Amino acid sequence: MRPAHLLKILDREYSSTTAGHHTPVMLWGPPGVGKSQMVAQIAARHQAPMIDIRLSQMEPSDLRGIPFRVDERVEWAVPSLLPDVTRHGSSGILFLDEITSAPPSVSAAAYQLILDRRLGDYQVPEHWAIVAAGNRQGDRGVTYAMPAPLANRFSHFEVETHLDDWVSWAYCAGIDARVIGFLRFRPELLFDFDPAHNPVAFPTPRSWEFAHRALQKFQHDQDLLQGCLQACVGPAAGIELTAFVNSLEQMPDLDAIVRGESVPVPEEIDLQYAVAAALVGRAIRARGEEDGTTAIGHILTYAGRFRQREMGVMLVSDLHRALGNDLFAVPAFADWARAVADVMLFD
Repeated sequence: MRPAHLLKILDREYSSTTAGHHTPVMLWGPPGVGKSQMVAQIAARHQAPMIDIRLSQMEPSDLRGIPFRVDERVEWAVPSLLPDVTRHGSSGILFLDEITSAPPSVSAAAYQLILDRRLGDYQVPEHWAIVAAGNRQGDRGVTYAMPAPLANRFSHFEVETHLDDWVSWAYCAGIDARVIGFLRFRPELLFDFDPAHNPVAFPTPRSWEFAHRALQKFQHDQDLLQGCLQACVGPAAGIELTAFVNSLEQMPDLDAIVRGESVPVPEEIDLQYAVAAALVGRAIRARGEEDGTTAIGHILTYAGRFRQREMGVMLVSDLHRALGNDLFAVPAFADWARAVADVMLFD
């Protein structure tokens, strides 16, 4: 399932704790597709605490607690990492990450916590959602088969990569427009993991964020740039991204486009993708400025100049994801929409 849909499901699951309809959720997927980040997004959206427990690093006693003697009885000390209303708040998300990498003795200790929301005398607070995540057995990680009794305690969703969803996130996260433009140009490289070859560095949504960071640090040091990009996304993708970045010296004047001047559209397809991504970034920055509507209107006008009209449609689609329905209020939008009505798809 694509990330945008999973975010809605996770949001609904968190909200449903108030009505008692919450079902623990299990997210399956290969490394680097953003499983934990999606859970963190929901917590941030609701300004709720998220307790991230890496079960692969746990011993059974870390969850169950340790026994101690009280008179003639044995009681259990509740681990401080488990949700507590006094320490953590009345609502939040308990995230059990790397659950498929946990030894069977640890996953067995989690059975009661997940289904019955308790461990011995400890009770998970009523309005806390439970979400788990893990890699599949074919992903070349350290994984154990999930026992049927544990699996039956979750609703299961497999996380898929989706370029539009990643691009929408990337603009919000301030990812370098050159990385976004490159992945629009080479969408199959958003996620390219072949577990049969057991690569060390490979393209994933997470590693492209690392590539963004590498660009900020090494973009002016050509001797180091390619090697650092390869260290993030793998040898082949790193070479391609370096070549793409170096070709951007032929980019048109983006400031002139935003000012509304007549600027030719590049003939090269890779430059067109780069221009489109950069202009979306300019529109996001212009939104809060006094003449922002005018600048966005000029970008819409430029979008109508692409010879391949689908390229302009892609640019405006990304604008809509970034700016929301405010885009429709820009006067130039109506003119652009009429010009491309025959190639637009509405859902």
